[in-house]
Amino acid sequence: MRKKIKGLSIAFLAFFGMVQAQEADEALGVNDSTSSVNKVKLDGIAAVVGDYVILESDIDKTLIDLQNQGASTEDITRCSLLGKLMEDRLYAHQAVQDSLLVSDDMVNAQSDRQIQQLTQQIGSVEKMLSYYKKTDMESFREELFEINKLRMLSEKMQGKIVEEIEITPEEVRQFFYKIPEDERPVFGAELEIAQIVKQPEAPEEEKQKVINELNKIRQDVLENDGNFRVKAILHSEDPGSRPNGGFYSITKETGFVKEFKDVAFSLNEGEVSEPFETIFGYHIIFVEKVRGQERDIRHILMIPDVPQSAIDKAVSELDTIRKHILEGKYTFAEAALNFSEEKETKFDGGLLRNPINFDSRFELTKMDPKLYNQVRDLKDGEISRPIREDDERGGPPKFKIMKISNRYDEHEADFAKDYLKIQELALREKQFKAIKEWMNEHIEDTYIHVDPESRSCDFANNWVKE
Repeated sequence: MRKKIKGLSIAFLAFFGMVQAQEADEALGVNDSTSSVNKVKLDGIAAVVGDYVILESDIDKTLIDLQNQGASTEDITRCSLLGKLMEDRLYAHQAVQDSLLVSDDMVNAQSDRQIQQLTQQIGSVEKMLSYYKKTDMESFREELFEINKLRMLSEKMQGKIVEEIEITPEEVRQFFYKIPEDERPVFGAELEIAQIVKQPEAPEEEKQKVINELNKIRQDVLENDGNFRVKAILHSEDPGSRPNGGFYSITKETGFVKEFKDVAFSLNEGEVSEPFETIFGYHIIFVEKVRGQERDIRHILMIPDVPQSAIDKAVSELDTIRKHILEGKYTFAEAALNFSEEKETKFDGGLLRNPINFDSRFELTKMDPKLYNQVRDLKDGEISRPIREDDERGGPPKFKIMKISNRYDEHEADFAKDYLKIQELALREKQFKAIKEWMNEHIEDTYIHVDPESRSCDFANNWVKE
């Protein structure tokens, strides 16, 4: 039987379950190998890991969360969930010991983004609180804060464990060829996608209007002690950070555009940048705190207005390019090189790169839904009509025409053709082994108590110390 690759994950649960735990018994039937009783002890202590206590109700909340996310719980036991909760607390406990701190502003910024997303999905703040059975926003935020802080500490510790792990070509080769031939992974159907992009541009007078406004805000902050946080809430057009006063905590590895990071790391603590431009618009940055390689910053983004005439011009140009490609005046790749305004793809024939591994192939079952919806109806050789794509981070819209360059049917892994995917699997296995070794070592060095009712669990780790 060949194995299909469905993706590996070090942390397979996202903690966002804040529904009342009392509903767990009736909401989920779970295979509990630790007890023959029917009622769950909701207020008991299931385990203690370092400074963290895990209640029985924490397990129930996680079960409810999984169900709300649509995950299958058929093969999930209370024992496996308790083991996962203990892993996360061990990571978080050790992160604090190692001074891998997460600022309250970072946690609040994440909570604000989640609340904003939930409010949009459910319809209103009142409906959201009712859905999660909370009487007020303050208690909701408090619980969400604790959940996010623990998760972020856990992720930070896991990142530190694997950050310096690399894989050599020889290790990739050995990983692949040690897999029996009848157990080699099978990769799903894949697409290669190319695009030609036009970015409507705001006129100079609109750009200058935004620059002047940012300079005015900067001057008020520097000369009149204006509150940058308040000004970001009032004026920033970045939906991800505006609710939390423009706050981000970044390192040089954080996935921000180069221009933004260059400015952020050129400033000293307490300084405010001059207005500068990125693909999203114009910014000013205030450096709130410098902690080694990490900086807490606040920024304000303003986006110049793009007139309808510029949008119409971009669409018209793409229509003309599409017509000329279909007439054979030039190929799609030649048109991308000469006319596309997306520098990341134009020099590669317009070919998109998978952000997961930078391969040119996108597996159909793992594609970003937005990208899939843009190309799902395209036939081989067909070129789409101009497509509008709004920027979720607040930047101006762009327009593009798209083409499926190649299709690859489901196939057994081939070392040469699928090297990048195999390399990724080999790296993950090496990271998993490193984490397993770390886990064994720190379980021995950390105070851990497991409730007697859970001691018979067949844990993946040695939580019940001999």
